[in-house]
Amino acid sequence: MIRYAITDPSFFTTTKEKQNYLSHIKAEYVLFRDKINSNYKEQAVIFLTLSQGMGFKRILHRDYNLAFNLKADGVHLASNQLKDIQKSKELGLWTAISCHSINDIKEARNLGADVATLSPIFNTPNKGKPKGIEELKKAVECCDIKIIALGGIITKEHIEQINSTNAFGFASIRYFYNRSL
Repeated sequence: MIRYAITDPSFFTTTKEKQNYLSHIKAEYVLFRDKINSNYKEQAVIFLTLSQGMGFKRILHRDYNLAFNLKADGVHLASNQLKDIQKSKELGLWTAISCHSINDIKEARNLGADVATLSPIFNTPNKGKPKGIEELKKAVECCDIKIIALGGIITKEHIEQINSTNAFGFASIRYFYNRSL
């Protein structure tokens, strides 16, 4: 089961803190996500520079053209970007997309996404009612695409429950941040 870390800008105030976090992270994929910074491109360059050679795939959020131009390994599209999957794939990017239903996952598969996240699995602030492990299991069983569980994953017990579904992996902000301190 792969581990997919998601960054959160509220956890870092300096480049040194970012570098420390990245050097201690144990994940196969790391998504640089910053929804509030007006200088996303500048911060993405810093992320990609700091994480060079750290052994994980470096993913940018939403902007497939920026990911391509900066030579990131891939892009993680938002749930309202289903139409952009094909554009991302045409650029040769590993493409993940956020999904909130089995129908979204099926559409993402049909459009050629490499992986879909299903969220929220567990309770997480401001993300609505959790889907739960049974819904994740149902998605894994019915959809011919790699599925990553996302949302509220903060404990080893959560990961064990996800592992029991045969999901491709799990993604989290807080789980990885708490272990990098």
